[in-house]
Amino acid sequence: MKKILSITIAVMSACTLSCKGGETLDITPRPREITLGSGSFNVKGAGFNYDASLEERTLNAVFKLADDISAACGKTCSVAAATGVDASTDIGRLKGIFLLKDESLAPENYVIETTKKGIKITAPDHNGFFYAIQTLRQILPVGNYAGKSAAGKWAVPCGTISDGPRFAYRGMHMDPCRHFWSVEETKKYIDVMALYKLNRLHWHLTEDQGWRIEIKKYPELTEIGAFRNGTMIGRDFSSNDGIRYGGFYTQEQIKEVVAYAWEKGITVIPEIDLPGHMVAALTTYPQLGCTGGPYEVWTLWGVSEDVLCVGKESTFAFLEGVLDEMCELFPSEYIHIGGDECPKVRWEKCPLCQARIKALGLKSDEKGTKEQKLQNYVTSRIQKYLEGKGRKIIGWDEILEGELAPGATVMSWRGADGGIEAANRGFDVIMTPNSHMYFDYYQSENGVEDGEPLGIGGFVSTEKVYSFDPMDKIAPEMQKHILGVQANLWTEYIATPEHLEYMLLPRMLALSEVQWCTPENRDFARFSAGLKSHQEKILELLGYNFRK
Repeated sequence: MKKILSITIAVMSACTLSCKGGETLDITPRPREITLGSGSFNVKGAGFNYDASLEERTLNAVFKLADDISAACGKTCSVAAATGVDASTDIGRLKGIFLLKDESLAPENYVIETTKKGIKITAPDHNGFFYAIQTLRQILPVGNYAGKSAAGKWAVPCGTISDGPRFAYRGMHMDPCRHFWSVEETKKYIDVMALYKLNRLHWHLTEDQGWRIEIKKYPELTEIGAFRNGTMIGRDFSSNDGIRYGGFYTQEQIKEVVAYAWEKGITVIPEIDLPGHMVAALTTYPQLGCTGGPYEVWTLWGVSEDVLCVGKESTFAFLEGVLDEMCELFPSEYIHIGGDECPKVRWEKCPLCQARIKALGLKSDEKGTKEQKLQNYVTSRIQKYLEGKGRKIIGWDEILEGELAPGATVMSWRGADGGIEAANRGFDVIMTPNSHMYFDYYQSENGVEDGEPLGIGGFVSTEKVYSFDPMDKIAPEMQKHILGVQANLWTEYIATPEHLEYMLLPRMLALSEVQWCTPENRDFARFSAGLKSHQEKILELLGYNFRK
C-alpha cells in the first residue's frame, strides 16, 4: 500500500491547522493529535459502512450524517453494515467510510484515519463514534448542518486524528426554575452541548421560585408549587409585575428529555436543592417548615431564611418519596442534592431542630456550629439513602462546612478554593467557580452600559472562561479527584430563549476546550480565530443567538 506522506502538526502557534491547498481544520474543541498528509477523500456520494455491533443510537447518528451530507451535496450517500472487516483492518484496504468498534481505546476516544480512497473511524463506545461524527461535521462545509443544498468542497484531508477528552465529566447547567424553558428549548440547549462534546446536563429542577418536576406521590407540588404570583421587575426588589408565572415538566416530558440527551451521549443529572431553596415545596406543604407558614412561592430573587425543618421525620419521608421517583426517572450515576445557601436562623429557634441536635449530640467547635453539623447530618442521611439505590450525591461546596461523610462529590462554585479543599480532603470534585464559570455574569466589563442585556453582575468574558486551569493549586497526588469542569447559567434575569443563548454562546465553546483539551493543546488566539472564521457560521446556520 502507498504510505501517506504526513507531518505532525506541532502545538505551537495561533494558526488553524492547515493542509495543502490552503484548507484549514477549525475544530472545537481542538483534537488531541492531528497528523495531516497530502490529498483528501471526497465524501460526496460515499458509502457509509458500520460495524454490526454498534448501538442503535450510534447508527441513528450515522444515518443522520449520511442524510445531511446527501441533502447538502446533492448526491446520495449509502449506508450499510460492513462485512469482512474489523478495527484491525488496514486503512489502505478500505474504500468508503467505515465505522468499526475498537474496545482497546479509552472511553469516549476515537481515531479518524483518512486516505484518498476512504475513511476509517474507530471508537470503543457510542460517545467516541458520536464525537468523531461531530469532528467530521466541523471539517466539512457548514452546509452539512442544514441538511439542504449547499456549496463547498466535500472533502476530508488525508491524515489521522487521534482524540479523546481530558476530563470524564464535562458539564453544563440549566436553570428552569427562575425562568421556565420548554422541552423544545431544552433540546436545543442539549443540541449545542452535543456539538461541542459536553456529556453532562445538570438540570436544576427545584427552587424557591418554582417546583418544576412532577412527583406523582405529591401532585400538589406542581399544582401549587410550580407557579408564583408574579416576578420582580429588573433589579427592583420592591416590585412585582403581577403576572402569574410558572410551568413544570411531566414525568413523560422528563423521560423524553433524558432519552433525547442519551442519544447524543449526554447524561442528565437532576438537582433537588435541599434543605434550603425549598420555599415552593413549603408553600405546598407548610407543615414541612419550622414555622408552619404561611409561605408563598417566591416572586423575588435571593436567599430565603425559610428552609425545611429537619427536626421532623415527616420531612425525610417527603424527601425520600421525591427521590424515589427521581431515581426512577433519571438513570444517572449522580443525583445533585444542592446544599447551598441554607440559612440556619430557623433551626436556631426551632424546638424540633434543636431537639434533633441534642439527640445527635452535636456540638459547636472549630469544625463548625452545631447547626452546620445538623446540615451535615441531613447530607449524610440523604447520601446513605441514595447509596441504597446505587446512586452517588453531588452537593455545592457548602456541604464541606462541618463534617462531610466520605463518598460525596463536591461542586465548587464559590471560587476554586472549595474544590481545592475538597480534593485535599480526599473528596471528588467538579470545578464550577463563579470567577470563571458563571454564565449569568456579563460578557463585558461595564455590562448594560456596554449594551449587554441584563445580567446578575460580575464579568466573565470568553477569554476568561478559556483561561481557567482546573488543576491550579491542586497537588499532583490529589489531581485524580478533579472529575471535571462545568459552567452554570442561572436565569433570574434571563427570561427569553434568545437571552439564554446569548449568555451561553460563545462562552460554552471556550468551556468545551477547558474540559476537553490538555493545557499544551490550548491556545486562545487559535481558538478565537477559529471561532470567528468557522464556529460562528455553524451557530448562525443552526439558528442560535450568540455574542459576536
